[in-house]
Amino acid sequence: MEWAKKTYNEQYESWVPWLEDIYLRWFTKDNKASYTTKSNLDKAKVTNIEQVDSLQDGVNDLGASQIGQGGLLHSAGDLVSKHGLTRSERQGNDDQGGYII
Repeated sequence: MEWAKKTYNEQYESWVPWLEDIYLRWFTKDNKASYTTKSNLDKAKVTNIEQVDSLQDGVNDLGASQIGQGGLLHSAGDLVSKHGLTRSERQGNDDQGGYII
């Protein structure tokens, strides 16, 4: 039973981050960095005034889209997604299980 649990966890750490990247690439214009930025900025609403919230949503989307697909900082967003967020999900390991970039 312990072997099955260990194997499942290893496969999960290997495949789920890759599947998340594929999903974001195919169905959105985000990478993990822009998606995380957008979701964290959405939590920081300043007021409950509809016009101000709408303006803030537009600014948040503009900022997050610059690190997403086709944005000015697309390559930086991909780098942060791959070596920052994905590695943090895997406790610092890359897709091969090592710690060195």
